[in-house]
Amino acid sequence: MAEAVEFERLVACYYEPLYQFAFSLARDEADACDLTQQTFCIWAVKGHQLRDASKVKTWLFTTLHREFLGVRRKQTRFPHIELEHATAELPVVPPVTANRLDAGQVLEALASLDEIYQAPVALFYLQDCSYNEIADILDLPLGTVKSRLTRGLGRLHNLLTENTAGPELQHPKS
Repeated sequence: MAEAVEFERLVACYYEPLYQFAFSLARDEADACDLTQQTFCIWAVKGHQLRDASKVKTWLFTTLHREFLGVRRKQTRFPHIELEHATAELPVVPPVTANRLDAGQVLEALASLDEIYQAPVALFYLQDCSYNEIADILDLPLGTVKSRLTRGLGRLHNLLTENTAGPELQHPKS
């Protein structure tokens, strides 16, 4: 009985901040609710293992973040594609088109990419990280980083050329 009261107190205290964190990650109410609920389910099963009660908040937030990453990994499984084999699929963007784009447009388009592509593209182009550094930072295999960069750049190109399309744009397959 005391455990049930303690669990309810924990939920009352941390539900809202956990939900807000989950929503900031998932950007979807239903997914945020699921992540928050799953976090408390894990606590109900494993919470007794926590030895230092002052670390409950950290444990809950870390668990929620790990659950989020696990869900995203499951949703984003793609076949492995080496960047060298995808070169023919990459669009050719002449300097004329690139000159018509400003940094604000590019950053806005980057923000609208799926989350799995945002981080690798931003780390590579905005932070000048190597493939290996990106793989370490995001805790992903090197091949996954390369394929996400390729796909992310293709989607970014599509987003940017929708507004600036002109006769000078060419795609290698057209």
